[in-house]
Amino acid sequence: MARAPVKDLVVVLPGIMGSRLADADGRPVWDVSGGALWAAVRTLGGSLKRLSLPKDLGDGHPGDGVAATGVLPSLHAIPGIWHPVDGYTALLDWLERAFTLSPPTPGTPGNLVAFPYDWRLSCRYNAGLLKDRTERELTRWRASAPDRQDARVVFVCHSMGGLVARYYTECLGGHEITRRVITLGTPHRGSVAALAHLANGLRKGWGPFGLDLSAFARSLPSLHQLVPDYACVKGPGGTLAYVRDLPGLPGVDPALLADAGAFHEGLRRAADRPVPTTLDAVAGVLQRTATTAEYTGGRLVPLWDIRDEDEGGDGTVPRLSARPANASRSGYGVGESHTSCEQHGSLQNNTGVREVLWRLLGQEPVFHRGPGGDGPVPLGVLAPPLLEPGEPYEVTVAVPPETPRHDEQLITADLCPDEGGPASSRSLRNLGDGRYTAAFPAPDPGGYRLAVWTAGHPEAPVTALTLVCGNGG
Repeated sequence: MARAPVKDLVVVLPGIMGSRLADADGRPVWDVSGGALWAAVRTLGGSLKRLSLPKDLGDGHPGDGVAATGVLPSLHAIPGIWHPVDGYTALLDWLERAFTLSPPTPGTPGNLVAFPYDWRLSCRYNAGLLKDRTERELTRWRASAPDRQDARVVFVCHSMGGLVARYYTECLGGHEITRRVITLGTPHRGSVAALAHLANGLRKGWGPFGLDLSAFARSLPSLHQLVPDYACVKGPGGTLAYVRDLPGLPGVDPALLADAGAFHEGLRRAADRPVPTTLDAVAGVLQRTATTAEYTGGRLVPLWDIRDEDEGGDGTVPRLSARPANASRSGYGVGESHTSCEQHGSLQNNTGVREVLWRLLGQEPVFHRGPGGDGPVPLGVLAPPLLEPGEPYEVTVAVPPETPRHDEQLITADLCPDEGGPASSRSLRNLGDGRYTAAFPAPDPGGYRLAVWTAGHPEAPVTALTLVCGNGG
């Protein structure tokens, strides 16, 4: 099939942890993915602890020689910092196959650029690097042919990458050359998951394996910039408070938190231009997602609801956060461009999301005439992002009550090692009232993908990602 024409420069930004990092001598300090993920995390655990950042770094670089060297190709995770996320080379390969996009090579300009970055650092710092790289590549691309002189930039951003791109376009002048910013599960208003990781540290049971990276996580400006920018901590009487109004909350650096608030406020003010940058926000929906929290018993306990409503999200980023608030905080700055029944770590590889990218890159949507029938059933999947040795793998699935025959579905789940070994398959047991469940024997250490689908629609699964730790050997 012929590739669809795209004249613009397309820049792909990964989320937090999605870029390889190497030290000044080129040795990897964060380059772990694939089926041997747990062993690699253990091997690099000491290196990651040494990557802790000094206090009062602000928007600078610590001068430790660490640099980003590429995007991660496969499942990656750091326990206690963020949930597992899939890689980005599959997305880049698809963009190159589907469109007239090609990466630059020495001496040859290209219009498909992967932008890895040191995800430890402030989004402001990385936005400055994005400005330099984008404007350099666009200048080369425009100069390479007469019909490219009016080319502009399209940013495709997963998770925190959307905050980096927005700061460049909204605050550093990038809107002048940008056609649109496409965000996939970006926590525009923050994520309770980030706050819980900071406040609680590594959950009990992992510390004995030498991987307590809590101090490392708490030194990161980037992770603080993912803390909710809305009232999310439940107090007496059910009132909700902003994190910044809770002095003494453990694990949160007050200076980094205040700076994160200023970062989000700056984005809101800058976006309030007469002609704002076109922003297309893709949100994952129907997955059970921590949206508020309550501090009790010395821990921050995530809660699913906000003001008695369970709005869901992508399992990591609440739906209310997947698009930004406007400058006055009276509503949303943009509408939802698309909602996908998918989990956060797999949005960039979801089939429905790719159909949205096809449209947003200026092409007519693919239309196939088929036998008709019902479309895929929306599924909310709850599966563990982290497992300890010997724990069985349990998955529960909910089908919304407004779905026809929501309590009569045939649902299958496949649990597959990330390195591509044989999958274990289970038919989910119907518990009634649209609830389904299955259990797998305790998996071996490593990374896993769980694909869940309804009968007749294996092409539209919901994908959950899991890291299984080792036994401490």
